[in-house]
Amino acid sequence: MILKTKTLQNTVSPQAIAGQKQEQNVAFFLRRAFKDNSEILVINDFKFTFNDETAQIDHLIVYPYGFVLIESKSIKGHVKVNKQGEWTRSFNQQWSGMPSPIKQVELQQLLLKELLKHHKVEILGKMLGIQQGFNGRRWDHLCVVSSDAIIDRNTMPQKVSDKLVKSEFLVDKLNKIMKLGNKLLRKVNVYDTRPYFNQQELDSIGRFIISQHIDSINQASEVVTKTPEENQQPQVPTAVNNTTPITNNQPISATKLSCKHCGESTNYIPMYGKFGYYIKCNQCTKNTPMKQACPQCQSKNTRVQKRKETYTLNCQDCSHSQQII
Repeated sequence: MILKTKTLQNTVSPQAIAGQKQEQNVAFFLRRAFKDNSEILVINDFKFTFNDETAQIDHLIVYPYGFVLIESKSIKGHVKVNKQGEWTRSFNQQWSGMPSPIKQVELQQLLLKELLKHHKVEILGKMLGIQQGFNGRRWDHLCVVSSDAIIDRNTMPQKVSDKLVKSEFLVDKLNKIMKLGNKLLRKVNVYDTRPYFNQQELDSIGRFIISQHIDSINQASEVVTKTPEENQQPQVPTAVNNTTPITNNQPISATKLSCKHCGESTNYIPMYGKFGYYIKCNQCTKNTPMKQACPQCQSKNTRVQKRKETYTLNCQDCSHSQQII
């Protein structure tokens, strides 16, 4: 299941364009393999802060037995790693050193562990009076490079080679790591003693992780400029609050959000995808854009703004602003 799609940025440099293309390529393989699997949660382009530290994970997999962090690297040409774990790459027949993406993703993994452990009470709760946690879960990380890269594995340390994979072979590698197999057979397999998250716990972990995401676009302006559409993938599920208007300190009637398919007006989850903010109905499971006509002047030139748990509809024509969630 795809909880968050890749957030596209306006890039100019060839390196940035190539890097974004590689991340999109990896996201494509993940979407094609796991979009219909509720036990495998895929979160692309996840940025979060904890304990005054910030990390950005290109791709995060959450599954019943643990987590897999994936660092995407656009590497054209050769890539080598010596016995000391130092990376070099060739470009236009010239060699240069590069930071180790394995070390980079290890630091991201450490910070994510600390974040989840710090919030384990609100994420997992208790079972039979015992606090659940994240101990014993699998934590894996991979570096995925372009499919046309040439990897010199002969001189590469085995522990690095095991974590380095080309985009086209990523799904096969993930399946070997996760070892899920048939869901019914897993329940009767007495030899598989791995602690696991049930579906409710998986969903809770997914909701929490998405709620921690820092929207880099909204960090600066807190405004989403793209038009939301129905075929979005989820990003930010948060608790639904009572609808109360805010505009220039003058009370006005609240804008009521409801599912355009079944009319449900309370049982939904606010989310965000590549086209903007929307609500996912828990009744019919379909999506409805938050963007709508201005309730004051009926203009369709509106934007949705999010600040923490609050969503606001802003009219670009009459400057009317109203909280919708």
